[in-house]
Amino acid sequence: MSLRIGIVGAGANTRSRHIPGFQEIDGVEVVAVCNRSRESGQKAADEFGIATVYENWQELVAADDIDAVCVGTWPYLHCDISIATLEAGKHILTEARMAMDLAEARRMQAAAKGSDRVAMIVPAPFYLESEPTLLQMVADGAFGSLLEIHVSALGGGFDTSTPLHWRQRRDLSGQNIMAMGILNETVRRYAGHDRALVAHAHTFTTHRPDPEGGKRAVDVPDSLGIVTELESGATAVYHISSVAKHGRGGCFEVHGTKGAFKLEGGKAFVALEGDDDFRILDVAPEKAWGWDVEADFVASIRDSKPVTHTNFDDGVKYMTFTEAVQVSLSEGRKVELGTL
Repeated sequence: MSLRIGIVGAGANTRSRHIPGFQEIDGVEVVAVCNRSRESGQKAADEFGIATVYENWQELVAADDIDAVCVGTWPYLHCDISIATLEAGKHILTEARMAMDLAEARRMQAAAKGSDRVAMIVPAPFYLESEPTLLQMVADGAFGSLLEIHVSALGGGFDTSTPLHWRQRRDLSGQNIMAMGILNETVRRYAGHDRALVAHAHTFTTHRPDPEGGKRAVDVPDSLGIVTELESGATAVYHISSVAKHGRGGCFEVHGTKGAFKLEGGKAFVALEGDDDFRILDVAPEKAWGWDVEADFVASIRDSKPVTHTNFDDGVKYMTFTEAVQVSLSEGRKVELGTL
């Protein structure tokens, strides 16, 4: 019996990744799509040979000929669609930035716990090829106790004429700021969870052209710094910016009592006891991994494979981090995550 997928939100990532990914899997069929308008939904249907176009997501979720739903919308709809899908007895895969805020994430988590369906979030895609090897090295004590973690995600460019993006609107993206959630998700895979943090942010471009006309205020910061204490006692420092054109983007450094590792430029590097500097990490072919979102989702449905990248419980953890950042910014204080 085939697995029938419905798509809600056929944006760029869904068209370039999720729909083709599902269509490459034997016995999986993308049978329906719903987008922001009937016209855009039909365009996606024509492009990928999808049989049915729905005008609203509620009808798609309720359809009898759909077994699972893939949500590619902006975060403002993730919670409602995910809960409705699970309540309809269907599996759910939702895009990253799990929800608008921690309260929504917890509602999604409760719905998943009350269902026997698969609930999965599109995982942070960074450096998955080397992850199994590095995780084993961490577990084996190759780096000793972790002490210092530095995350640099400086990119973009200072161009005030660039139109407002949905990521710069809190009504569409919620408490999420740039890529901080998926960066934290990546750090937590190696170093565990956060105990407390303090954050500072700034918005250098306060208004941008609105694609719908005129100008609109930017209410999501374009520069963010976070200092966090992990439950292990390690310190992590994040510097994230969307106005640093020549910045050091997407770099993770993890330093321990015996060595260090670095993720940068799509490659993993290690410096072990006796090394004078970082050297590239050799990953055995049989241990190399990848970003197989669609295949992992299908395997969880068909073979009961546990969801590790990423389940709703882990999503709630990075949404707790996200919430703590917002509380720290609004109240100007250190925030204990356990109090949220």
